[in-house]
Amino acid sequence: MNATERLALTQGLELYDELHSAVGERTLEILEQRRKTARVKRRGWLMRRMLLGADLTGLVLAFVVAQALQGSSGRFDFAAQWAIFIGSLPLWVLGAKLYGLYDRDEERTDHSTVDDIVGVFNLVTVGTFLVTLIAYYSGLVHMNLSRMTIFWLAAVVLVSLGRAAARAICRRHVAYLQNAIIVGAGEVGQLVARKLLKHPEYGINLVGFVDATPRERREDLEHLTLLGGPDRLPAIIRLFDVERVIVAFSRDSDDHSLELIRSMKDLDVQVDIVPRLFEMVGPSVGIHMVEGLPLMGLPPLRLSRTDKLFKRTLDLVGSLLGLVLLAPVFAVTAVAIKLDSKGPVFFRQVRMGFGERTFRIFKFRTMTLDADDRKSEVAHLNQHLSNGGDPRMFKIPDDPRQTSVGRLLRRYSLDELPQLINVFRGQMSLVGPRPLILDEDQHIHEWGRLRLNLKPGMTGRWQVLGRSEIPFEEMVRLDYLYVTSWSLVGDVKLIFHTLPALLRSGR
Repeated sequence: MNATERLALTQGLELYDELHSAVGERTLEILEQRRKTARVKRRGWLMRRMLLGADLTGLVLAFVVAQALQGSSGRFDFAAQWAIFIGSLPLWVLGAKLYGLYDRDEERTDHSTVDDIVGVFNLVTVGTFLVTLIAYYSGLVHMNLSRMTIFWLAAVVLVSLGRAAARAICRRHVAYLQNAIIVGAGEVGQLVARKLLKHPEYGINLVGFVDATPRERREDLEHLTLLGGPDRLPAIIRLFDVERVIVAFSRDSDDHSLELIRSMKDLDVQVDIVPRLFEMVGPSVGIHMVEGLPLMGLPPLRLSRTDKLFKRTLDLVGSLLGLVLLAPVFAVTAVAIKLDSKGPVFFRQVRMGFGERTFRIFKFRTMTLDADDRKSEVAHLNQHLSNGGDPRMFKIPDDPRQTSVGRLLRRYSLDELPQLINVFRGQMSLVGPRPLILDEDQHIHEWGRLRLNLKPGMTGRWQVLGRSEIPFEEMVRLDYLYVTSWSLVGDVKLIFHTLPALLRSGR
């Protein structure tokens, strides 16, 4: 060991002794469990193997289903089909790798099976077509169209379900957790910390902040440790097995930030950078190059006629199917509301809608008839009055004005199902900005009014990412990003993400 290495080791041990008692118990527990093994196994190692197993299992089960439903013309044909299929499995794995289906869980904190659906669909479609071609031109077996159609459909479903199960299993494993630090303890860094703490399903264990000149922390973030300045960053990463570093542009210059990021190139960490003007950057932003200079392309702030047609078609089909399939639920809920308390089944309230036009929203009634008269009595319970919240929003957990049935309906957002009527009538959309009451809408000005360029939605980014826990200004920004970066695929993903979000909120 040379003098430089001995010095680094000495400094590292001194830093560990200094911070050992300051970091959270969860961080120390993760370190202890990982260091009991001969090799530290991280999220990427775990997820790639579990997803690979899920893909192979789903494909094999799909082939079994196709064989069971269609059979084969003889023993030789049956054996040849299996031989070709088993021989093609490495190509399926290669295809999945090319589609990036094994790499994104380690890179992206919020990646889920819903985000894989398009990739899985493309993989299975192309793979099924190629296997059919190989079988046809080899002349060894007869692959009829119905058998391959059954395999294609079963594979899309089973591979997707297998991936969801694999992720659910991985989230229970200590290797799934990523120790993370945030460089920058200013307003942006603390915003990132609050978001990560609200979503434990991301598997991020925040060790603390790195900042030479930190701002005073909010009350709900005081438990996070200030680990020191950026000069300590390499030692902190090694000592606490940090896997993710989030650079939330601190007050340092751009040159210093670049030097900081380059210093981590040999440390095997995922580096996430909060972009400048992040309020404007949505998921549809594309990167293009001009002679090696990257440029971010912001989409136009309008929907084409075709986009509007697709969105309205999705709304009509989805709301009609929902109203038909949920009719028994509506009937049972209506009876329960009438038996539980006096008053109407539906609660109707004026909301601000598309193009500055108001409408009356439909919801199942969840409160007593005198709820409005008692609002002043419970105003002090508004959760947005604490921890630097925003009193422009009004939300009372376990509101004492709720009825017994209403409490259950609100817990799982079942009270919002009648909004399908508003969607069918064209007043709302399945996915869109949050439908605000007029008292809330009056606080939105200038660029924030662009959120009304699309119809309010039953669900949206605000529903998936935190619902009423999201501060007012942040909700406006989320709606603005949704409107300015709309896509049909994005709407479908938000619909699929809504159910898990509701189940988490109901716990």
